[in-house]
Amino acid sequence: MNQPDNQPASDQKQLLYFADPMCSWCWGFSPVIMALAETHGDRLPIRPIMGGLRPGTEKPMDQGDKDEIRKHWEHVRDGTGQPFDFAFFERDDFVYDTEPPSRAVVTARALAPRQGLALLAALQHAFYAENRDITDTQVVVGLAEEQGFDADDFAGTFASETAKRVTEADFHIAHRLGIRGFPTLLAGTEEEGFALVTHGYQPLEALAGPIAEWLES
Repeated sequence: MNQPDNQPASDQKQLLYFADPMCSWCWGFSPVIMALAETHGDRLPIRPIMGGLRPGTEKPMDQGDKDEIRKHWEHVRDGTGQPFDFAFFERDDFVYDTEPPSRAVVTARALAPRQGLALLAALQHAFYAENRDITDTQVVVGLAEEQGFDADDFAGTFASETAKRVTEADFHIAHRLGIRGFPTLLAGTEEEGFALVTHGYQPLEALAGPIAEWLES
């Protein structure tokens, strides 16, 4: 698994986006981050880094888990207007392991620089709005293929030990920086370091102006 060879230059401004595909507030934030990406394009690369919400979970959800998660979903729906398919809570024995979809984003990021964000959005839509199981490899590979990836190449890279290690490295980056909640957005350069833009959901109107001003400074 090769890492992208066209990472931003050390002095290029960029955004680091700490998220998890199965974080409901990240789904709420999806239109915001995609709007920022569309507005600024290549001038302001956005690098998704997987924060590791519940990686490696093995125990199926019980009713208490479902009740807690459903409350979060309702809050996000009410606060952002994003669609949710609550039929999810009729699933039996679902294991809320966020590692596989996180690894899918890392795989996309490696195979096609700048495409990790698009696959993240596709995974979120599939999970929250369509009740698709994005912990399932076939579902993940199918979504990647819909985004233009070669299915065999993606599947092979996704299953590799290297992809698993790089995903784990993303989790460690978030942990080392003390980032425990998502979405979290940092702005800066590799040369000068990064500063916090937001820890938690913010609407586009709260971020667009300050980010545009910073980009032009």
